[in-house]
Amino acid sequence: MDSYKKKMALILSKYLDLEVEKLFATIETPNKKGFGDLAFPTFILAKELKKAPPLIAKEIVESIKELPDEFLKVENIGPYVNFYLNNTYLIKRTVEDVISKGEDYGSEDVGKGKTVVIDFSAPNIAKPFGIGHLRSTVIGNSIYKIHEFFGYEVVGINHIGDWGTQFGKVIVAYDKWGDSDKLEKDPVKYLYNLYVKFHEEADKEPQLEEEARVVFKELEDGNEDRVEKWKLFKELSLTEYNRIYDKLNVKFDSFKGEQFYNDKMTETIETLISKGITEISKGALIINLDMFDIPPVLLRKKDGATLYATRDLCAAIYRKETYDFDKMLYVVGAEQSLHFKQLFKALAIAGFDWHKDCEHVPFGLFRFKENKMSTRKGNLIFLDEVLTKAEQLTKKIIEEKNPALNNKEEVARQVGIGAIIFGDLSNDRVKDIVFDWDKILDFNGETAPYVQYSHARICSILRKYCGNLEDDDWNPSLMKSEYEFDLAKRIANFNGVINDALAEYKPSTIARYLLDLAKEFNRFYHNCPVLKEENGSLKIARLKLIQATGQVLRNGLALMGIEAPEEM
Repeated sequence: MDSYKKKMALILSKYLDLEVEKLFATIETPNKKGFGDLAFPTFILAKELKKAPPLIAKEIVESIKELPDEFLKVENIGPYVNFYLNNTYLIKRTVEDVISKGEDYGSEDVGKGKTVVIDFSAPNIAKPFGIGHLRSTVIGNSIYKIHEFFGYEVVGINHIGDWGTQFGKVIVAYDKWGDSDKLEKDPVKYLYNLYVKFHEEADKEPQLEEEARVVFKELEDGNEDRVEKWKLFKELSLTEYNRIYDKLNVKFDSFKGEQFYNDKMTETIETLISKGITEISKGALIINLDMFDIPPVLLRKKDGATLYATRDLCAAIYRKETYDFDKMLYVVGAEQSLHFKQLFKALAIAGFDWHKDCEHVPFGLFRFKENKMSTRKGNLIFLDEVLTKAEQLTKKIIEEKNPALNNKEEVARQVGIGAIIFGDLSNDRVKDIVFDWDKILDFNGETAPYVQYSHARICSILRKYCGNLEDDDWNPSLMKSEYEFDLAKRIANFNGVINDALAEYKPSTIARYLLDLAKEFNRFYHNCPVLKEENGSLKIARLKLIQATGQVLRNGLALMGIEAPEEM
């Protein structure tokens, strides 16, 4: 609907001393029937014009002598200037636009010539892919797809956690209690169990923590045995992670993790020292941020070891030099907000003016009903188990409701995994989600299966039509009901919705839109016969309308990383 709002703003700008952009921003969509399709509130003009808003609205309407084809009429209702869309024009233009553009409908080239780097997912090597990593993975993947849809050159980076004292702990645990046969059978889960055992034993024998620090220092120094084990654990982990990424339809352009920057740290630290922004505090090298009421950035500990913040500064500089990005997004949990404040402020005072192009995209956490998940304590829900359970449940439902369905396994995969992704993305990313097995696997109500089933129903109707819609002439003026017009209006909103999702980095905006579009389609389908319509021309018009609806459902699901089955 944005194109109609822009046209309305242009019309109003001829009679008002306001810029088109400001007028566009004030135009509303009335909630009540009979109040027009778009409305301009005149309250903003009352003070300047020293007139009552209803009088201003009346004078504006009386001044408008001619309307373009997009609009049927304009009238004032109280303090509002209400524009009524030309139903036939909107349906015809919208449907033909969708069908001609197909999977590109709703896209723009606003990002052409621009590069955006997106840092997301970032699991820790030697630990299973927990449900907690789902949020960063699917939110980041959707933000990636939205930017790509709008013409950006996108670089997806999986900054894997493949370095740090944790590896000293895993290596110590493996040396003490490890079994190579068990490692080969189920490597990542086994390494995770060893990690949990380490912390259980360290509670009884605190010296294990120091032993782990020594082992990690040996790994940093290139000890052959330590490096060999680290490489094995990393390779086994990435193999497992890539299997899960394939299930989720997630791709990355780089897997450069923390270890990649080891040989670049010295240069980064020397650069920061040369800029005069560092100091020594209790033997450690820091960037003091007291003047900004932010804790200092610890660059190098007293023993010479570098830290996570050092690697992130190094990574940011490397990415700017490598990709020359216009924007870099970190899709990382809200609990890391302070870290990113420190990171961006450090880049700023170091004189890197591109710090303003870096942004933290925070999200809430998955939590248990009773407490927060903890890797160390072992109360971690494995994502692979959730995905497998979702597929199994979906297959069971298919066996009960549609046993004759072809490709049951494939459809169960598409629907089951789609339900998990949608269940996450349909929540506002900034809010925490309480993990509930029953809720996350409930396919009734406002879920991906509901949207997917609406798409499958449209595909079924189109298959049953014996003609060729591409060759059929159609007459949109035959569609006169509110159901047809409301469905077309909802379709026309798609581009604006994607713009909102891009601006706020919120895939939940798309999820809500798809649910509303599916509901609008089902309302239309319940009230307007399609294949049973006796008027052949009206039948073709309605078929074209639902063809466009199916395409938009498909496009929206794709931007969330969800597939759209043609049968369910």
